[in-house]
Amino acid sequence: MWHFATSRPERAHWPIDECFEQFCRGEEGFAPFWDHVLGYWKQSTANPNKVLFLKYEEMKGNPVGQIKKMAEFMGCPFSEEEEKAGAIDEIAEFCSLSSLKNLEVNKSGSLKTMKRQTNSFFRKGEAGDYVNFLSPSAVERYSKIVDGKLSGYGLTFKMCC
Repeated sequence: MWHFATSRPERAHWPIDECFEQFCRGEEGFAPFWDHVLGYWKQSTANPNKVLFLKYEEMKGNPVGQIKKMAEFMGCPFSEEEEKAGAIDEIAEFCSLSSLKNLEVNKSGSLKTMKRQTNSFFRKGEAGDYVNFLSPSAVERYSKIVDGKLSGYGLTFKMCC
């Protein structure tokens, strides 16, 4: 969130510690992050045929498996022939962060309504990269907040460190 927010000139010098405190208080965007996540999680457990809940870390770790899961969820599973021909691997490559970052529209485009360059939507794409920006005590605090807000519902995230 901090990287995205500071891509706007008027927020370019926003200290990460200030952003972190605001995030931990749930003062961001339209509601606390965990409220959004929990809402989708609850819908996915109540309506598993209508809402598919995917975690970024799982998509990064097994893109082919997650693409197959999405296709099955949408009622369009891949045929054996499509799998053997490498269709899923092609989709995974085409939809990879490196591929999307290198599309001309995402390198040089802009969204006037958001006053942003489209390249601000793309960063490293590394799960757990927050440990390179937050102190160990901040990471521990964040982990406790997330666990406290989500774990009672069977939703967990693999936290780094």
